[in-house]
Amino acid sequence: MTLLFTVMLITAAGNTAMQSVMPSIGTHLGIADVWVSLAYSWSALLWMILAPFWARRSDTRGRKAMMALGLSGFSLSFGLCGTALYAGLHGWVGGLSAILLFALARSLYGTFGSAAPPAVQAYVASRTSRSERTRALSLVASSFGLGTVLGPALAPLLIVPGIGLVGPFAAFTLGALIVLASLRLRLPDDDPRALALAGTPDPATHQWKHHTLIDEHHSDTPSAADADDDDGNAPSTTRVRWGDRRLRGWLIAGALGGQAQSVLLGVIGFLLLDRLGLRHQPDAAAGPIGLVLMCGAIATLLAQWGLIPALSMGPRTATLSGMALCGVGAVVIALGHDLHATATGFAIASMGFGLFRPGFTSGASLAVTPSEQGQVAGIVAAVNGSAYIVTPAIGVWLYNHSAWSVWALIEALALAVIAVALTLLRPDERVRGLTPA
Repeated sequence: MTLLFTVMLITAAGNTAMQSVMPSIGTHLGIADVWVSLAYSWSALLWMILAPFWARRSDTRGRKAMMALGLSGFSLSFGLCGTALYAGLHGWVGGLSAILLFALARSLYGTFGSAAPPAVQAYVASRTSRSERTRALSLVASSFGLGTVLGPALAPLLIVPGIGLVGPFAAFTLGALIVLASLRLRLPDDDPRALALAGTPDPATHQWKHHTLIDEHHSDTPSAADADDDDGNAPSTTRVRWGDRRLRGWLIAGALGGQAQSVLLGVIGFLLLDRLGLRHQPDAAAGPIGLVLMCGAIATLLAQWGLIPALSMGPRTATLSGMALCGVGAVVIALGHDLHATATGFAIASMGFGLFRPGFTSGASLAVTPSEQGQVAGIVAAVNGSAYIVTPAIGVWLYNHSAWSVWALIEALALAVIAVALTLLRPDERVRGLTPA
């Protein structure tokens, strides 16, 4: 469990550390804000396309292999991104060339890094009961949330003489390589082909049957789907489609809510540069940006570690509550004028996203059978990635023309998710299988 936690934590910490310094790096390179945001687009598109492929691959090659592939892609991409930006900051290449090289290197993360999150989600989902899956996947999501706390907190400390603003890239590349080595050495091999040749069951299955993420002695009445848990690692012979009626409402909610989050994340760094008057001192912006991102990450953890388990929230309730908080947070940011108000509003919105993401993820997971978990994990990862193709750049473009249009867009997306949740998502009791469908 520590290894699964760390796989998600290191990638989240690295990505949020990068978000802390990229507005400053873009200003140093003389690149317009919207082009800095678009540098992530190709990677996000590749993520959306390839995440379902890697998820299906994990059914036949094992979850461990896909986690290792994802970490390898992350470390290679992060190292090359840092190299490209270092070259631009030191005048070895022009600013535009540096950003283009950054975008090319970042695409390696979208191509191969997308293999890890679906594998982790499928690994957990196939080893937990239906009634406990929201809490179990919330625990996995919280590893990502903890990473988003550590990344912004560490980023200013990693800006050291000699490598400057690209210090976080070097540090998290090394960290990812250490986690990759630990994963290779410590996590049991679950390649179905090797296990079949050896004539042995999946060792992880036996371990998790006796030690599930959440103690099953406290779970609710098992449903018919729980009876299939013994076959949870067997790949489904049926292809799960994006238009599957069981998933439709959850995927629509996930896509709309993801767009709202990506707009807010895309804008927040540039908003702080302007509100704090740091456009002419971009190096000084990493600290305040990191502080605001850290406040948001702590609020996310509070939602996932505190509110969801304490209130026993089901998928639909978590989704609705999350989007309501997102709307409130956006209003606070819009009306604020200083660092305190911005951090407060961002924390409220982030708490909302901390409820929304486990709700949407577990709702999609509970909608299908255990043997389909790998495919659904890939679709969920693709939906999450799709939000970062062009939406952050659109948000930044709107912000540069009229900041109010950004907040109106976020509010409209949050209200749309609430409408979908009220009309298309099944009540929590039916989703968990505790009452007849």
